[in-house]
Amino acid sequence: MLPLHGTILLVGPPGTGKTSLAKGLASETAAVFNKSGFRLIEIDPHALGSAMMGKTQKAVSDLFSQTIAEAAMAGPVIVLLDEVETLAADRSKLSLQANPIDVHRATDAVLVQLDALAETHNNLLFIATSNFPQAVDSAFTSRCDLVLEIPLPNRVACEQILVDCLKGLAQTYKPIGDLATGAKFAATVDDLVGLDGRAIRKMVASALTMRKEVAVDPMLLTDSDLAAAAKAAKAVRGAKGEER
Repeated sequence: MLPLHGTILLVGPPGTGKTSLAKGLASETAAVFNKSGFRLIEIDPHALGSAMMGKTQKAVSDLFSQTIAEAAMAGPVIVLLDEVETLAADRSKLSLQANPIDVHRATDAVLVQLDALAETHNNLLFIATSNFPQAVDSAFTSRCDLVLEIPLPNRVACEQILVDCLKGLAQTYKPIGDLATGAKFAATVDDLVGLDGRAIRKMVASALTMRKEVAVDPMLLTDSDLAAAAKAAKAVRGAKGEER
């Protein structure tokens, strides 16, 4: 038999839409199977952490063996484990002096519970995300049926994200929709390559605040404002890259 664990890992830089994609996958899966009672459980790994010895391990065990298992008994479930490196940290890179043993035990608990749930529930799918796949324990990665990299958007995707933002604003401020056909639009898109989707959307928000007149009346936004904001966003990203 195939050693499936019902686990998908989405990896990639922050802001590339991994969490949104995971939620969309859950929605699409529910629609395909068309089963009532289909549930999405979102887990915040940071809420499970504890400075007290053994508490995180117990919280993880209770979450998987009780909360998730009980939900799976009631019907099909997709569990979203965002920033899974928080729960399944690479034990080979952890120092017992710098990291409490509870962190190691929490990773052990995740692995044990994944194995147990895979054996008892075939209607359970885990979708995990990580901005730092190198920080995820290799034993967790080996249990994933699929590891999918979500890259930064290419030029076509950058253009689509920007167009969508402008169309959304145009619903309230109609003239903004015309900027997608402006003379500087193509050059602005070129400057967006290398940014993630979240940064592109924030760039548009920044363009609306760079000039006082536009902040007061967004309909005065010009393609020059967008171009300037795009160059500024790219410069900030470049500076952060140099710092690394």
